[in-house]
Amino acid sequence: MPEGPEIRRAADKLEKAIKGKTLTDVWFAFPQLKTYESSLIGERVEAIETRGKAILTHFSNGLILYSHNQLYGVWRVIKSGTEPQSNRILRVRLAAEDKTLLLYSASDIELLTQDTLAAHPFLLRVGPDVLDMTLTVEEVKARLLSPRFRRRQFSGLLLDQAFLAGLGNYLRVEILWHAGLAPQHKAQDLDEAQLDKLAEALLAIPRLSYQTRGVAKENKHHGALFSFKVFHRAGKPCERCGGIIEKTSLSSRPFYWCPGCQT
Repeated sequence: MPEGPEIRRAADKLEKAIKGKTLTDVWFAFPQLKTYESSLIGERVEAIETRGKAILTHFSNGLILYSHNQLYGVWRVIKSGTEPQSNRILRVRLAAEDKTLLLYSASDIELLTQDTLAAHPFLLRVGPDVLDMTLTVEEVKARLLSPRFRRRQFSGLLLDQAFLAGLGNYLRVEILWHAGLAPQHKAQDLDEAQLDKLAEALLAIPRLSYQTRGVAKENKHHGALFSFKVFHRAGKPCERCGGIIEKTSLSSRPFYWCPGCQT
């Protein structure tokens, strides 16, 4: 499943293609959304935001399209009037004069108002978004030490969207390596320096991934600016201590770590 940085970059691409433009065609696959098609034609897309791994498309009439890609959903931007070949199942089409947004394969799609948005079960459950630039290290540290989360092992906590929205498996792996912590630790057992380092990494690593992952530099491969330190590097030497990176499974996900420096 794509993590917060990948979802945010996808939303950036969608927003660049259609923000401020008048919709000329709207289509939804699900019967319960069909009644909204005509009311959205002639409206504009005002903004496309993310809340963790959910995308919210805001229209000028106040309606909001909620979508969650889950495992298989994917958005595409195409030239209006063209019909791409795809084996995926089309769920949503939002067309302006020059560009069209297509959502394939996703099943978690709703049209909301401001009131129903505020009461949406997923959005009520998720924690602060790691890509919200107003979120501070001090706030993350306080969240780590809160009664709700302080006794949770990091192996599960860093996958829980209720803790911080937008985190996921590769980010869990890279954050814990950066902080020099083994996955069985809990916030309540850390000293002040360890807490500070972890809280910083919980924001810095996802934001670095958002800013640089997938950006080519000179002749380097796709994604070279955000190179994995431990993820998918089992059997290779750790860049920090020279120990051998190991792979195991934690919370039903593959986990990579360096036993030599993640203590």
